[in-house]
Amino acid sequence: MSLVRALTATHTPDQPGPGPMPEALLAALDITIGRRVGGLLAGDYRASAHGDGSELSQVRPYVAGDDVRRIDWNVTARTGQAHVRVTLAERVLVTWLVLDTSPSMGFGTADRRKADVAEGVALAIGHVATRRGNRLGLVTFGDGRPRSLPPRAGRVGLLGLLTALRREPADGRVGATSLGEAAARTGALARQRALVVVVSDFRGPRDWREPLLELAGAHDVLAVEIRDPREQELPNAGELWLVDPETGRQLRVDTRDARLRARFAAAAAEERSGLRRALASLGIRHTVLSTSGDWLRALALFLERSGP
Repeated sequence: MSLVRALTATHTPDQPGPGPMPEALLAALDITIGRRVGGLLAGDYRASAHGDGSELSQVRPYVAGDDVRRIDWNVTARTGQAHVRVTLAERVLVTWLVLDTSPSMGFGTADRRKADVAEGVALAIGHVATRRGNRLGLVTFGDGRPRSLPPRAGRVGLLGLLTALRREPADGRVGATSLGEAAARTGALARQRALVVVVSDFRGPRDWREPLLELAGAHDVLAVEIRDPREQELPNAGELWLVDPETGRQLRVDTRDARLRARFAAAAAEERSGLRRALASLGIRHTVLSTSGDWLRALALFLERSGP
């Protein structure tokens, strides 16, 4: 999105990529997504149960006990047999957004940081998940102050929470909350079947298999993975210090070595392939968004294909 590309600031050794998205631009992004998302995403999730509602499910022959007010007189006249209209039950869809706020999400060397894409995804999910009276709940993880917001209609608290998260000072406690903990917390909070959207770079501890398996058994779970191009391959840029933002571990490497760059790319590709296999084994649908390019269109295509 050109709006987010405008964020790119002067790069420095301490800040090699774009910095945090200004609060005013975050609000502008909310408006931009609201205008685009209606054209990119078609329809809402349908109820699976029959009952009082406005959407027609089927017309079937009348049986004793049916409400005579539901007789379809046009079909009855054509067939000579009484038929009734059966509609889908009106229900409120609850969506839980599980958002990664760990230190590694602050990385970005392309058009934006991973955290910026995550915030954009959160806003897009918020627009979709709160239409027609549906409700959105939020769970954050990865820093020292995990948050949980109960499901609410409208996006009242979402933009405010994203703004509050960026204002808080960085917490030095690494791994304070993990995806495994967040999945267990979401499962405890979600009292009815819901759609759960996990937005993360999946760079933290792999403690999430059992909690996500349990969560996927009770809810529809989608995984939105966010990557930066430099996480998958090293540039030929001479000697560099690489820092793991999750642990603080530092490693000095000479990126002029072609064999080193090839080994790095192969290892990164295999690690991400392992993640994809692990999520697939849990029955979780998964997509990858990049810090470069039009992530919103890619997200919209994924959500349309993942709709029940």
